[in-house]
Amino acid sequence: MTSVGIIGAGQIGRAIATALARHAIPATLANSRGPDSLAETVAALGPSITAGSPEEAASKDIVFVAVNWSKLETALAGLPDFGGRIVVDANNPIEAPLFKPFDLGARSSSEVLAGLVPGARVVKAFNHLRPDLVAGDPADRGGRRVLFYAGDDAPAKAKVGALIDRLGFFGIDLGPLAAGGRLIQFPGGPLPTLNLVNFG
Repeated sequence: MTSVGIIGAGQIGRAIATALARHAIPATLANSRGPDSLAETVAALGPSITAGSPEEAASKDIVFVAVNWSKLETALAGLPDFGGRIVVDANNPIEAPLFKPFDLGARSSSEVLAGLVPGARVVKAFNHLRPDLVAGDPADRGGRRVLFYAGDDAPAKAKVGALIDRLGFFGIDLGPLAAGGRLIQFPGGPLPTLNLVNFG
């Protein structure tokens, strides 16, 4: 079975954990304050979600990263080489409450993240929907809620696509990070915040 880790226990990280817990998919949730600070959170999520350190979460086959952009470098500092494991970039280069975008120059947010996770195969996903839609029932409109993803490694995208399908979403592959990743990057991309449903 593919193991899952989540680095970041804010709104997006908890939403991803909630979606996994609904399907009893085991995952390790981590934050900067240590496992004890997540005791109530994981208890509410259910038995398939456990609290761990960032190092434990980063050791899994698929590692979601959902951290406030200004804290991203610190959150990932000191982690060992990912050795070909998959990192799902669920981040956006912006922060509440002002929602002021960070200046990344010519780089996309996923290109910035890739530089912080050596050895990882990066897939951009789970960043473009509101947390309540990630955590909620993907079939609540009668179809399957659309979840876009992008990446440069076809096998990595296939694994993330399979997980998206298992969670009940309708995954759409947007191609490589340079193109597809920008389409779902917030701010700037045309696809974030769209609540699209597939009825096929």
